[in-house]
Amino acid sequence: MEHIKTVEDFLSGQVLLIDKPLNWTSFQVVNKLRWKIRKTFNIKKIKVGHAGTLDPLATGLLVICTGKMTKQINRFQEQIKEYTGTIVLGSTTASYDLETEIDNTFSTKHITEDLIRQTTKQFIGEIAQFPPIFSAIKKEGKRLYEFARAGENVEIKPRTVSISEFEITRIEGLKIDFRVVCSKGTYIRSLAHDFGKALNSGGHLSVLRRTKIGDFNVSEALSVEKFIENLSSE
Repeated sequence: MEHIKTVEDFLSGQVLLIDKPLNWTSFQVVNKLRWKIRKTFNIKKIKVGHAGTLDPLATGLLVICTGKMTKQINRFQEQIKEYTGTIVLGSTTASYDLETEIDNTFSTKHITEDLIRQTTKQFIGEIAQFPPIFSAIKKEGKRLYEFARAGENVEIKPRTVSISEFEITRIEGLKIDFRVVCSKGTYIRSLAHDFGKALNSGGHLSVLRRTKIGDFNVSEALSVEKFIENLSSE
């Protein structure tokens, strides 16, 4: 951020790395940054967009492009992603995360640490994955979550995604911490759900953080507050 001094910098194009806070939508982050840039430089219009949505309950890396760099968004979206998070075993939710209440519980007595680690191998490589019904994918002109919230059944087709790494980093009771490296289009919520099913139990995502997109790392990202503070001090 230190080298960004003028409106011309933003209009010619910048790549901003932002650490998305919990309970914000990606759209809210983009709107906040656009508003701040416009207000700071007293301009009416500037293009601002993000390269890959994060769910409101997820935190971590958002790659945000301004000005002419928005033309690069598709290229950034295609890059490999890394996530860390926590899967809770023994129960499921309709949204596959904490957006909705637990709807089923399952036995976990048969699950051992070795079984957990061995089961990750089933998910390495190209796999067929069903997106969550609570997702923004469009079908017949509507978002899937609109069908879900209306209680309507809808057929969801599987997608082929690629997972190159699926590492269990900590096991504490029914809480399983993990790290995943995957292709564009991978739903980590679906991975959590399918992982629980593969253990002959249930599972849902309780924590999710995006740590990398291509060569971009969340360790280099600014909070929304820090970005605004830096811009205000220019």
